[in-house]
Amino acid sequence: MSRTSRSRHGRPAVVFAALAAALAVTATACDSGGGDDKKNDAKPAASTPAKDSGKKQDQLGIPDKLPKDLPTSLKDLDEWRGGAWKNWKKDQWVRDAADFINPYIKGHWNPGRMKKAEDNEKQVPKNVKSTSGSAATAPEPTAVRAKGVRTPYTRNAAPAGKVFMETPDGPMVCSGTVVKDPRHPGRSNLVATAGHCVHSGKSGGWLRNISFIPAYNNRGLSAAAVSNARPEQVAPYGQWWVKWAQTSDYWIQKGAKSGGGGSQQDFAVLRVEPVNKSGKSLEETVGNAVKVNFHASSSRIRGVSSYGYPAAPPFDGSKMYSCTDRPSDLTIDPQQPALHRVGCTMTGGASGGAWLVKGSAGKPELISVNSIGPHPATWLAGPRLGATAKGVFDTISKKYGGS
Repeated sequence: MSRTSRSRHGRPAVVFAALAAALAVTATACDSGGGDDKKNDAKPAASTPAKDSGKKQDQLGIPDKLPKDLPTSLKDLDEWRGGAWKNWKKDQWVRDAADFINPYIKGHWNPGRMKKAEDNEKQVPKNVKSTSGSAATAPEPTAVRAKGVRTPYTRNAAPAGKVFMETPDGPMVCSGTVVKDPRHPGRSNLVATAGHCVHSGKSGGWLRNISFIPAYNNRGLSAAAVSNARPEQVAPYGQWWVKWAQTSDYWIQKGAKSGGGGSQQDFAVLRVEPVNKSGKSLEETVGNAVKVNFHASSSRIRGVSSYGYPAAPPFDGSKMYSCTDRPSDLTIDPQQPALHRVGCTMTGGASGGAWLVKGSAGKPELISVNSIGPHPATWLAGPRLGATAKGVFDTISKKYGGS
């Protein structure tokens, strides 16, 4: 068990630091230090978030109640929405797990900005086996050509969508999937994605203006048609702003944009709210959610399907694709459970997309999310969802268990 508590010096003139200081949050981590799921992934490594009041929000993406002893908080919030969010200086970039905050900016993700969003890709060397120095890594799989998912996606695929976020390099995009919340049966507001889609890892902090659009371009319009489509054609279930994000401490401490660092725990869960304040949950709105399976083993899986919205060439991010293959193992950090790996030609933008298998009840279950792949794209790998990932999931589920 290790405790992580970082203090920032000075008071940045942005709402992140003001609210984080007022809430006096401290990140707490339990590091598994493991090697495989049974022996070394026995304890969750999800950070404990700040306590939430449980009261109804009066603003999207900010705490339920702004602190009274900070009269400048509202001013900071206005400045944030006015453009202060573009300040990515290290001393003003919130990093710790308990400090996440994502104030809603009306109209931010308009069609023009969505179009500018580039893939948030994590690349690894083609010969990742020699890079990792691991003898446990299985041979590289044969490339499987990604196939377009039949439309409408809501009838032929998991309840997936696109996750948009702002980074120091500009707007970017990933994929995400609506997952079941055992504390809100039939009324989940949780989305599974990759950790690197919400946090920059060891080199930075939380990304900003994070939003989820379920069933993006549900009818599979071309990129040109999407540019001129009506909002309801691109976002048939509206836009869902991220109220809270949770990822693993391993990703926060070791995550890297290239080379595969942190990828073996590159998993995140988002808690979202509807921008239109419809009153319905995400699961009720889209009509579906998938169960997360935290006990899947590559050796026992005959076939898994990976889904996503690849955006890097030769794809353009407008449509959903999938690959189906039998997974093998890929080890980068021998102290962590091996990643699942399949042959697949999907590129960046598919990051965070679901890996689905048929569960015991015959329904799809999520066993991983797209994390890393080489260039050119021939395979994808995703974290094995064990106790660490379950800790991430349980933390955010419990945080909103009474709301």
